[in-house]
Amino acid sequence: MNILIIGGAGFLGANMVRRCLKEPGVRVTVLDSLDPHLHASTRTLSEVWDRIRFVRGDIRDETLLAEIVQGQDVIFNCAAQTSHPLSIQYPLLDAEINCLGNLKLLESIRLLNRKARVVYTSSSTVIGKALTEVVDEDHWERPLEIYSANKGVAEKYYRIYHTLHDLDTVVLRFANLYGAYGKGHPEFGFINYFIQLAWAGEEIKIFGSGEQMRNVLFADDAVEILWRAAHAPALVGESWFATGDEHLSVAEIARKIVEIFGRGRVTHVEWPEERKRIEIDHVLFSSDRLRSMVEWHPGHTMETGLHLVKEILERQERGRR
Repeated sequence: MNILIIGGAGFLGANMVRRCLKEPGVRVTVLDSLDPHLHASTRTLSEVWDRIRFVRGDIRDETLLAEIVQGQDVIFNCAAQTSHPLSIQYPLLDAEINCLGNLKLLESIRLLNRKARVVYTSSSTVIGKALTEVVDEDHWERPLEIYSANKGVAEKYYRIYHTLHDLDTVVLRFANLYGAYGKGHPEFGFINYFIQLAWAGEEIKIFGSGEQMRNVLFADDAVEILWRAAHAPALVGESWFATGDEHLSVAEIARKIVEIFGRGRVTHVEWPEERKRIEIDHVLFSSDRLRSMVEWHPGHTMETGLHLVKEILERQERGRR
């Protein structure tokens, strides 16, 4: 089986590479731009470098896409500009990557490899603030910033290309992922950022009380449903919430990280004005619809996931001595 992972040097992509390599007879190609503004690096792939084909390139490069999609059985698109604040600062860049990049990819597949299964990683933030106690796929979409708006637009592209052109597309909406190979920068996922701060023995600064609730999901569980989605015909053509069962406050998450790592400390600060404007407050996502279509349940709690991350960080620390 030929598998293409776009954005495979990023956080989710690097975990997806390892999940695919567990399967017999797979040939994995990784495409990544290694954009320094997105803190991308091949270091996330060092352990598997000799088992993959790596191509440095951009999802906006139509010529490269035309070449690389051919002959692929499954295409996982994990490429994105994933920072909410950066999308506000550079809205045109965000649109180029998260909208135009996806449109170029779909056109390449339509023209050159219509038989491929395409799985796109989206975000739960496309809905904006929750209008109901539990959020599922029927919830309205009222995104609060450019990144979430553009991810929602890209979702529509995948649905349209399925409906009009019979492409096998699946969209999974994730929320608050954490795990190995995270970027550890504040604009790219708050849990991995908290992990980085705690491991360095620094302060985890919580905006306000930190009582807003979040679903959390360990990266290993995220890549497992990605793999299953690539082999589940019932999921084709739609967008699905793929979220964890645990529902914790931001402050609880920070305290748990400090407790398990034995490093860092939690403090509270005032909300920055811009961040307050795009805060979604409390939200509880349901993946019941997805789970009614495919057998999948997260295998890790926040605690067990953090212990696994700690083991990886300890190994890395020993390796640098």
